[in-house]
Amino acid sequence: MSTTGANADPSPGSRNGSSSGDPLAALGSLPGVADSVESVRKAVDRVYGHRVMRRRSNEITSEAALRGARGSAALSGADWALEEVRRRSDFSGDPQARTMGAALRLTSEAGQLLSIWRQSPLRVLARLHLVAAADKAEQVGRPRQDGEPVDEPSIGLPLPSAAEAHGRLEGLSELVIAGGSAPALVTAAVVHGELLALRPFTSHNGLVARTAERIVLIGSGLDPKSVCPAEVGHAELGRDAYLAALEGYVSGTPEGVAAWIAHCGRAVELGARESTAVCEALQRGAA
Repeated sequence: MSTTGANADPSPGSRNGSSSGDPLAALGSLPGVADSVESVRKAVDRVYGHRVMRRRSNEITSEAALRGARGSAALSGADWALEEVRRRSDFSGDPQARTMGAALRLTSEAGQLLSIWRQSPLRVLARLHLVAAADKAEQVGRPRQDGEPVDEPSIGLPLPSAAEAHGRLEGLSELVIAGGSAPALVTAAVVHGELLALRPFTSHNGLVARTAERIVLIGSGLDPKSVCPAEVGHAELGRDAYLAALEGYVSGTPEGVAAWIAHCGRAVELGARESTAVCEALQRGAA
């Protein structure tokens, strides 16, 4: 199973001069990755050090969840204004409304699955798909089978076979369960990238992948209060840049994988900046 893209060497440690048995930790030595990890840490620390966080962190968390859901939905084709998301209560209408509703449900569900993720990531992924595809009667909460179509028009990359997707999903699960010394950003980026590359479900793979990234960032302790929504950053960087970075990941080259990790890092930084702005706005309102 490759954890670094469809064509990657399944033993990245050997490629980078490491004898470690932890392929995710080995990715931390790719050019530029350590700088991305450090930059993300500083951005997260700035948010957590803001004086408003000490008094009103629950408000920041709630606002970050809303903005993160909006960003994730935008990447899946439902690019709504934040105030429209805030105003609406019915998300059962057209496809865009259903996509937005799915993103909001997933963001809410993510916090309930943190304790399960490290023991059974496949169970969590199945639950996420079930929550996202609540309006579908079939093919929900399980990986796709041979011959089943995948509704993910925004991702034009070659689709792995169901057998390959199952195998790599199992391998990814084993890595998560085993743990290791990889930085949270690296693990989150690989989980996100693999799920997009594999598209293991018949629908909602992008939404599920971005929620899984969120779960890793929270559960790792990097962003325990979930106030640095990477989905905001991914949306701000734009779909074209998102898909280009994903192509680099799927290529499996060291440069492509490092560029994807850096892209995910930049997304987290932009999410942190968004919440810092929310803190500043609350502080001005309280003054």
